[in-house]
Amino acid sequence: GSAMLPSEEEEEELSGGEESDLRTPSGRGSLLTRRGITLRVLLKDGLVEPGDGVLSIHYLGKKFVGDLLNDGKIRWVETGQIFNSPSAWATHCKRLVNPAKKSGCGWASVRYRGQKLVQYKTSWLHKYQPSADMSLVSEGEDDEMGDEEEEEGKTAVPTDDKNRKNKPDLVPRRGDRERIPVRYCTLGTRDAARDPHTLVELSAFSAINRFQPFNVAVSSNVLLLMDFHCHLTTSEVVGYLGGRWDTNTQLLTVLRAFPCRTRLADRDSASAVEEEICQNLFMRGLSLVGWYHSHPRGPALPSLQDIDSQMDHQLRLQGSSNGFQPCLGIICGPYYHGNQGVASTITPFWVVPPPEQRPNDYGIPVAVEVTYVQDNFLTSDVLNEMMLLVDFYRAAPDLVQFHQFWCPDTTMMDKIKVCSYKNSLTTGNCIPTNFLA
Repeated sequence: GSAMLPSEEEEEELSGGEESDLRTPSGRGSLLTRRGITLRVLLKDGLVEPGDGVLSIHYLGKKFVGDLLNDGKIRWVETGQIFNSPSAWATHCKRLVNPAKKSGCGWASVRYRGQKLVQYKTSWLHKYQPSADMSLVSEGEDDEMGDEEEEEGKTAVPTDDKNRKNKPDLVPRRGDRERIPVRYCTLGTRDAARDPHTLVELSAFSAINRFQPFNVAVSSNVLLLMDFHCHLTTSEVVGYLGGRWDTNTQLLTVLRAFPCRTRLADRDSASAVEEEICQNLFMRGLSLVGWYHSHPRGPALPSLQDIDSQMDHQLRLQGSSNGFQPCLGIICGPYYHGNQGVASTITPFWVVPPPEQRPNDYGIPVAVEVTYVQDNFLTSDVLNEMMLLVDFYRAAPDLVQFHQFWCPDTTMMDKIKVCSYKNSLTTGNCIPTNFLA
């Protein structure tokens, strides 16, 4: 699912009060004091993400674990107590171990996914305040740094050296915990207790003694638009595929992608967006032939939930005309570090219903072999859709930061350019990544 965009009230709160000393109208600090950077600011600007158990404190041999909440508050896992700031939580925990402790400067003591929060603060300043005085970062924290580093048997490293070693732009994010796919044969009967996000390896048609019941041709402009959409945000996205089904040749031709410019959690706008896509299909004389969605940082394999959704789509499309009509599912994995090279993994799949004698089993996800057909040019239609997508995500808290690094020598912007180029015959210059700048 996706985080909803902050409401206006939240936006006001984010850019006012304690969190910003003299913030500019754009919401970026212009004269930031140390007090100006809070967990809410780091969350809003995408340097950290909420999650269970992502915060920890190690102090005198004891470990404390906390959840980072959407509003920037911290919930101590052990007791469920809520703390407003890293310092409040650190002070509380340290006093339990050492009652003489006066303060527990949170930014040096609390770690987010193993890295001290002070490094994320430094990273924020490097990004939004390149000219800022870096001494603001550790102001009032020096006493604590020594205490912490000594305890861990390390020598303190200047903040800048740490940055060079651990490029904070490459920090792991929520969802990076490896989701290990399971084999279909290990699933057995449906089990309500099983996590619906469990990923399932694809079978081959031949492995289940079947032939692929149809051929598929996908145009390169479909790949381009779909992959571009999936690269823009760290949240899951969804869209539909338009094309034609020829019963004589049993060929499914996918000619156009229709991205849903809506949040997955936004039920209200979904029906209006889908209605607009239906009209779009109709005007172009195309049929609905499938759907796509992203697994931003995980393997491009279907989850149990995806398998059920795909089955629903297949049944719905099949019921819409007299004969059989296939429905193609595609999963795009843009930012999974297990991908081969820079390009996204694109996985076309289909679901074979379970055997009749086992109606309570899950459907069987199978890999679909596809022929990719190269379009000769980028249509204005696709270009326009790309611009609309950029406008839709531009102000979103989960917009990918394109100046960050995907791997040591490739920024996110370089990555999307490579993917766009691979998905298009046109020259790199014609691919409109410049409007991401």
